[in-house]
This record gives sequence, C-alpha cells and structure tokens, in this order.
Amino acid sequence: MSIPALVEPAAELTVDEVRRYSRHLIIPDVGMVGQKRLKNAKVLVIGAGGLGSPALMYLAAAGVGTIGIVEFDEVDESNLQRQIIHGQSDVGRPKAISAQESVQEINPLVNVVVHGERLDNDNVYAIFEGYDLIVDGTDNFATRYMVNDAAYFLGIPYVWGSIYRFDGQASVYAAGLRNSEDPVMREAAAEAPCYRCLYPEPPPPGMVPSCAEGGVLGVLCASIGSIQVNEAIKMLTGMGDPLVGKLMIYDALEMEYRKLKVRRDPNCALCGENATVTELIDYDSFCGAVSEEAADAAAGSTISVHQLKQWIDDRDDFVLIDVREQVEWDINRIPGATLIPKGDFLNGSALEKIPSVDSGKQVVLHCKSGVRSAEVLAILKGAGYSDAVHVGGGVVAWVNQVDPSQPSY
Repeated sequence: MSIPALVEPAAELTVDEVRRYSRHLIIPDVGMVGQKRLKNAKVLVIGAGGLGSPALMYLAAAGVGTIGIVEFDEVDESNLQRQIIHGQSDVGRPKAISAQESVQEINPLVNVVVHGERLDNDNVYAIFEGYDLIVDGTDNFATRYMVNDAAYFLGIPYVWGSIYRFDGQASVYAAGLRNSEDPVMREAAAEAPCYRCLYPEPPPPGMVPSCAEGGVLGVLCASIGSIQVNEAIKMLTGMGDPLVGKLMIYDALEMEYRKLKVRRDPNCALCGENATVTELIDYDSFCGAVSEEAADAAAGSTISVHQLKQWIDDRDDFVLIDVREQVEWDINRIPGATLIPKGDFLNGSALEKIPSVDSGKQVVLHCKSGVRSAEVLAILKGAGYSDAVHVGGGVVAWVNQVDPSQPSY
C-alpha cells in the first residue's frame, strides 16, 4: 500500500550535512528532497532495548532530525548481549541517557529528546503529540495495545516489531492516518489495518513467554530493528511500498522471510465500522499479568523468599518444585528444588512426579518471577492440593535478596 511522504522537506542541507549524507543523496529515490524530509522528521522510539538499540542508531545515522526516546529502565548486564547501544560502562545507568549519548556520538547533528518515564495512559498523548512517526520496540502486550490505540486516536502511524528466540515480526500500522486532515492521506490509508485487526485479543496470560523467560538471539534484534528503520525511512520520505497491510515474518534458524497480507477488519474494536474502543482503556486489566484463576489461587497462598529460606532451614515436610525450563535451571537454582517444567503440569504428567495429596508433604512452587508458578498453583489447587503455595518473586527475588552469589538472568 503506497503512502504519501509524512514529512515536508526542510529548507536546506548544510555543507556538513551534504558531506555526511552523500551516499543517500546519490540514490535517485532519496536525493536532496528525501534527505531534507529526514532532516525535518520527528520520530519517537519507544524503548532503548533490543529493538530500540539498532533503531535509534540507524535513525541517527540516516539523519532523522529529531529523535525521541521513551525509556524508564536502567542498563543491566544481561541487556548487553543484544542491546548494542549500551556498553559495559553503562551498567546501572538510565537507558535513556546512555542511548542519548550514543545517538549524539553517532550523529551530533541530530536533536535527541529524552522521555525518561514509563509510558502509561496519563502521559502517552502528551509524549506522542508532535511526532510524525513512532517506532514501537516494546516487549509486553499491554503497552503494545496502548501504543496502537493512542497512535490511532492521534492520527500517527507507527512501525511495529516483535522478537522471540529465533523469530521476528514487523509491520507498519497506519490506520490512524484515516483521521488526517489531508484528503490524499485519508484516501491512501482508507483500508490500512491497525494492530487490533491482526490481534483482536491478547493471548491468555502466561501463554506467551517474554524474552526474559524464553530468551532471544541477540542478532535477531538487529534484523528486525533494521527492518523497522527501513520502513520508517520509506514512510517519512514516501519511497517504495511500506509494510502497511503486510506482516513480515522472519525465521532466523531457517533464514526465511515470509510476507503475509493483513486486511483491515471491518469489525475491529478500534478502527472498525462500529468501534467499541473509543478511548484509552485499562490495558493491564485487558491483557492481564496472570489469569484470574492464577490470581485467585495465589491469594493467601504466596510466601516470600525469606519465608522460603526459613522453611529450608527449619522444615523437612515440604517439596520445592521449580517450574522453569531446563535452560533456566542450568543458569541458577534454589537449593533443594526439583525441576518439573510448567508444561508437565499442563499435560498432567507432573502429578505422577510429586507427592500425593495425602502424603503429608506440602508442595511449594517457584519460577523466575512468580507468574508461571501462580499458573501452576491454580492447576494444583484444582487437583486438590489445597495447601500448596508459591514463592512471590521467584528466583529473581531469591538471587537479589537471599543468595546474591548466584548469577541473575
């Protein structure tokens, strides 16, 4: 789907800019006009993590005049395997500041605007307004739906990307341009889908592991992040055929790209003919950190890591079950735990590996952070293990509060 250029050209390029961007200028499809559009462009990047790192670096190198960074987190050592905008000396520093310094080192001609706060319903409109395009590098469903909805209401297109292990996806969602005052833009975007057209509902809580739980191949971030910048440049300058109405799927193991058509859903809750989402909603509730069953099971059946340490020291009438995967178990573990992955509880085979309900042994569950163990706790409660409990905060809390000698991840 062809979309007109989002940005008008700047008045001129300086001698320094001509020298810096000469390899763009000699491409007929870019030329002086295209580079002037990039200079005049304002692009907001959400997240300075795996996808945000290459996106920020290539946007800066391309000469995008104003780059906004939304990021509230600090650099952790586990980030460095894929978040290449940060270095070892940045560990413990705000990611937004680290990213800003890297961008300005790449291209001092770029204006960097830092939004060092968590994106939420209260600030999303104020942060988004004034930008021509958004590059979404978020890693959770609640924020993705909020970005989609806010961008639609404000009439701002955005480039979306997603990564997990060896798989990546990318698309451009321009449904918001149907709200444009420009009739040419409205017509061009008339059938453009939004994120909800492709994913009307979030997956059930706990069904899709995060990168922190399932991992991601570091270089995959560069593959998808560079696709996002490629699409951003096309949208800003009006070049080529951007991924509007198309989903790019990348399999790094097979080195295979596939492109699927994504049609506008006339029944979409946001951009459909009879929209039911007409304002920002409670996205945490919509997506759910844990299922309602898991939350009910965990209520009154959650112990802290300090309680667990005391139980390990003083009791022998319980079994500690780690419901993570083998690869996580190989990194760190709580002493005395037995590994039985969550999948074994889902298929029922785990019940043969744990003490029976009337054995007198209490079952204590844990995972990385407490989400998966809460889901398993709901299964055990349903199977009659009424006194089963899980450990709030999981291994992360254990390493941070009880045994810092073990590595985190």
